[in-house]
Amino acid sequence: MTATTDGSTGALPARADSASETDAPFPQAAGTVGTQDAAEHAMRRATDFLLSRQDAQGWWKGDLETNVTMDAEDLLLRQFLGIRDERTTHAAALFIRGEQRDDGTWATFYGGPGELSTTIEAYVALRLAGDAPHEPHMAKASTWIREQGGVAASRVFTRVWLALFGWWRWEDLPEMPPELIYFPKWMPLNIYDFGCWARQTIVPLTVVSALRPVRPAPFPLDELHTDADDPNPARSLAPLVSWDGVFQRLDKGLHGYRRVAPRRLRRAAMNAAARWIVERQENDGCWGGIQPPAVYSIIALHLLGYDLQHPVMREGIASLDRFAVWRDDGARMIEACQSPVWDTCLATIALADAGVPADHPQLVKAAEWMIEEQIDRPGDWSVRRPQLPPGGWGFEFHNDNYPDIDDTAEVVLALRRVGHRDRERAEQAIARGVRWNLGMQSRNGAWAAFDVDNTSPFPNRLPFSDFGEVIDPPSADVTAHVVEMLAVEGLAHDPRTRRGIEWLLSEQEADGSWFGRWGVNYVYGTGSVVPALVAAGVPGAHPAIRRAVGWLEGVQNSDGGWGEDLRSYAYAKEWSGRGASTASQTAWALLALLAAGEKESKAVERGIEFLARSQNEDGSWDEPYFTGTGFPWDFSINYHLYRQVFPLTALGRYVNGEPFTGAEGS
Repeated sequence: MTATTDGSTGALPARADSASETDAPFPQAAGTVGTQDAAEHAMRRATDFLLSRQDAQGWWKGDLETNVTMDAEDLLLRQFLGIRDERTTHAAALFIRGEQRDDGTWATFYGGPGELSTTIEAYVALRLAGDAPHEPHMAKASTWIREQGGVAASRVFTRVWLALFGWWRWEDLPEMPPELIYFPKWMPLNIYDFGCWARQTIVPLTVVSALRPVRPAPFPLDELHTDADDPNPARSLAPLVSWDGVFQRLDKGLHGYRRVAPRRLRRAAMNAAARWIVERQENDGCWGGIQPPAVYSIIALHLLGYDLQHPVMREGIASLDRFAVWRDDGARMIEACQSPVWDTCLATIALADAGVPADHPQLVKAAEWMIEEQIDRPGDWSVRRPQLPPGGWGFEFHNDNYPDIDDTAEVVLALRRVGHRDRERAEQAIARGVRWNLGMQSRNGAWAAFDVDNTSPFPNRLPFSDFGEVIDPPSADVTAHVVEMLAVEGLAHDPRTRRGIEWLLSEQEADGSWFGRWGVNYVYGTGSVVPALVAAGVPGAHPAIRRAVGWLEGVQNSDGGWGEDLRSYAYAKEWSGRGASTASQTAWALLALLAAGEKESKAVERGIEFLARSQNEDGSWDEPYFTGTGFPWDFSINYHLYRQVFPLTALGRYVNGEPFTGAEGS
């Protein structure tokens, strides 16, 4: 696959125009004949592999791979705090160098185009590691950076990191005043108008922006500017009648306010922000279980006088070390987040659907671990649902302040598949999770990931907000998982579930697919929605289901698999449903087709054969492609366990049948 710099064009994988295109021999495993036997053989091998990967405590966790900005910013943080050491620097640089593309750039996903901000941050990190500007790999990178407009064309967050060392002027960055912490909940642009991931990042950054620290730069970066004498050439403002023009002028006003802001008010606001930050530190020392809020929280608190030996700081820095994955070659990759709850519930579902007995000791241990992880205290979600009792699950090991709706739905589905030792305790946990998810329904009848009605149009308009999605509107994939869970719980005909179903039907694309917010992309959305609708009683003959089946059959690749490149988020017309076949995306398509009653179809047969043919001898699958998202297009994720759990689920449902169809129990 080839792509231009912006990713808008490139060679697309061939389509499977007819079943006869799959003429490659299907290698049969010893003793198997035909697709059914091959599926059973692949399912058994995948089951054994997944069972062997469970932790002794009961959880599963695959690596969560993103891009090298995590590694670069980790080094920059350590440089800022004065704690960067040679071993960490060498290992991070080894990983960053290994991710550089032939054209000198770094991408945000496997096979993707070079990305300016990522390339700048990677370049600076390698400079910290001692790589000289004249070395071929560095010169190639800096030349490309200048061709793309230099540092001035990079995102705000990249320029914030450079400003910390005087490589960029704070005056040339958007202003975010700490007084934002005082905005009441009803006021536009209050902190709860931002999605939880953005909220946790912006609050500490208001402190950093107010104090404008500058550490001595260890070297100049003139080579990253189109003109070192004028690194930030003046640009015209957008017309006042446009939203961009309005918010650009608002930013100018905030810069003016900075000069006259009452010192006592500003100091009080920064102290209030510090209290807000400290109150949200998790038991493991991190913030929200994700890396970006942690690094900015540590910087903000340090600027406010917290020394590195303060317990908050010490535990915060230690938490970042736990995000490090050390590879056999000595390279060190930083995870942006860790996903044990998500991985464990998906693994449990996969194993149960593959026929592992409900009382299997490993499934029981997984269920016990998940029940222990249920969150029993209010969090930021309580701001908009103050009367709702807690009961959700988070994504990470420790994230009690931000349980998410998607995990909660899938954990309930997983717990339903396990024969628990203490049935009453399990039922109570399930009931709390269902109640919490129902209480988190947005006014349009759908569900978002973390918050209710987090749909203000204003946060995305801020000049500061150029780093990805900063609000949390409802999505089809999350709504589908909740609807499926509610159907399994006997609530398919509950008015709240019906509203969710109606919303899903209204969101179907003209071509029959659904947009995937948290997985790539239309294949994920469709693979999530169709099983949910069928579980809730929508018949396979329904026009929406038939359109979805038609779309999936139309985008199947000639090798029998399915794939979709992340460029579909930016260029839907060219890339929707297009990409190299992957195990996880093939499984998502199969889950939809199987739910729709298409087991005997040629498309399903060829998809199952693709999974069996591409499986490794040990029962695993390889998948370098990124099929998950943090922010569509802007922040992509390779969940290393996706390639195991979803293919096993699809194989299990092919062999054993659908676990829940037609609104059972409703």
